[in-house]
Amino acid sequence: MQVPAPTTSSEVQHDNFDRLLAEIRACRRCAAELPLGPRPVVRGRPEARLLIISQAPGTRVHETGLSFDDKSGDRLRQWLGLDRDIFYDESRVAMMPMGFCYPGRAARGGDRPPRPECAPLWHPQLRPYFAQVALTLLVGSYAIRHYLPETRRQSMDATLARWRDYLPNNFMLPHPSWRAALWERRNPWFAAELLPELRKVVAAALR
Repeated sequence: MQVPAPTTSSEVQHDNFDRLLAEIRACRRCAAELPLGPRPVVRGRPEARLLIISQAPGTRVHETGLSFDDKSGDRLRQWLGLDRDIFYDESRVAMMPMGFCYPGRAARGGDRPPRPECAPLWHPQLRPYFAQVALTLLVGSYAIRHYLPETRRQSMDATLARWRDYLPNNFMLPHPSWRAALWERRNPWFAAELLPELRKVVAAALR
């Protein structure tokens, strides 16, 4: 009789991680508040080296189930200096938004904020599995203010201007929506100083 190989701690970790992902993707906690219904979008494997904590999916990502599969994703990939193949390699890049589901449209235009229940419920369970992460990108005000609460009393412009203060573990970025193009023009230091450093540390993290 063939004796089965012993289960390794790594295999147990991956099994537990897969169960957690399945639980997240089956989540219906906010279903009554979501106009398009729940479709949690999260990516990554425990061996990922880059973690992107962003805002929440838009309508395009809700349709495809693929994080940043829209024009904001094109802009973010350009900022990072990554092509789609590397960006969507879950063994290298993990994505854990503040809200896993599309939250709907705000009355004044634009999307609503991420649902407030999501990150407190799931991030403390999910984040420990990404123990190999060398760099965390906090993308947009919701991620920045959640993970760096000392920034909540500052304007986003003032916070982003202090991006060097949070290296080497965290890198702050504005949300890469169409508004970011206007913001970049008002803040030329972003392209001149921040982006070259961002691409350098992202490349180092993914080696």
